[in-house]
Amino acid sequence: MTALAWLIPCALLLGLLGLAAFLWSLGSGQFEDLDGAAWRALQDDEQERS
Repeated sequence: MTALAWLIPCALLLGLLGLAAFLWSLGSGQFEDLDGAAWRALQDDEQERS
């Protein structure tokens, strides 16, 4: 039973940290241009190969 006393607060803390990181990424514009990143990955740059 003492393991649950440690695991439940740790799980809640990790969940809150994950939520805070997700909300920070939303606020800083990390998800604004999802299509642009996909096209840049597929785009051939001939100048970089030389």
